[in-house]
Amino acid sequence: MKKILVTGGCGYIGSHTIADLIENGYAVISIDNNSRSHAGILDGVKKITGQRVKNYPIDLCNYADTYAVFQENTDIAGIIHFAAYKAVGESVANPLLYFENNIVSLVNILKCAKAFGVAHFVFSSSCTVYGNPAHIPVTETTPLQPAASPYGSTKQMGERMVDETVKGGGLQAILLRYFNPVGAHPSNEIGEMPVGKPANLVPAITQTAIGKLGTLEVHGNDYATRDGSCLRDYIHVCDIAHAHTLSLNYLMAQKNQYACEVFNLGSGNGYTVLEVIAAFEKESGASLNYRTGPRRAGDVEAIYANNDKAVQALGWTIRYGLSDMMRTAWQWECRLKTDENLFNRQDAGLN
Repeated sequence: MKKILVTGGCGYIGSHTIADLIENGYAVISIDNNSRSHAGILDGVKKITGQRVKNYPIDLCNYADTYAVFQENTDIAGIIHFAAYKAVGESVANPLLYFENNIVSLVNILKCAKAFGVAHFVFSSSCTVYGNPAHIPVTETTPLQPAASPYGSTKQMGERMVDETVKGGGLQAILLRYFNPVGAHPSNEIGEMPVGKPANLVPAITQTAIGKLGTLEVHGNDYATRDGSCLRDYIHVCDIAHAHTLSLNYLMAQKNQYACEVFNLGSGNGYTVLEVIAAFEKESGASLNYRTGPRRAGDVEAIYANNDKAVQALGWTIRYGLSDMMRTAWQWECRLKTDENLFNRQDAGLN
């Protein structure tokens, strides 16, 4: 079994990807300092896969600690790098925090990959690299516009850093530009666990519906979209996760044409904020308390993906639709409501 290092493995997409990797025959270790995640999520991964994943609770911005993980695991065959701060609004308010964390951690993980001869690298990028595109849907060759937020800037910089590192030889990489991952694992054992007030739409919807939040604020109603709210491409987290496994398979089978390749991971459909709210209300039977507020700094007006390249080259298929996304997200929120101390109990001593 080839060993894969997943950074940010206790996070939302990271935990789902770990489950998918194990189910597809990989051995996995994780690095996650749990500053914005819950160590207990790996207990859910064990229930799904039957395997306990070792997590190293270190800060990737500390090079010595990062290096020590590689010294202990000299057989790492590939790296999937998720670990990063990702809230657009927070990045606007505190850009230096994002530049330091997201860039320094990537520098350190790339240095270790080179030092220990790790051949395969998958980078968690984002559709934010496109900025406000002139035309949608976007393809991988769509010109990148100035990022609308410091978070987006760190993803643009990260892609450039990976690409330039690959040119030095010894490393093959894939940059995955994914759109808006939502939903939860159909087992209801893992799902999105935002720390503090959620910055993303769907957990804000479910927390409002369950009563954790009083009101959902829709940021802007005067965009040039169907109903005035922002338009996004929503993709189920399990579909996103499986694309990472397929990307490693692709690199290890030497199917890549270039040393560094880019793939969009989106459903290929655009939905407005108000359309997502309506889909949630239909699926859950709940009536959501929401109001319209001003635009939020850093938000892109409208974007969705052309995913043809990933479908054709990686053999990727979309298994879940918008109703599945809303249903599994709501089931997960209800699970958390039923056992509010679930992760408080699990977080103790699991690392």
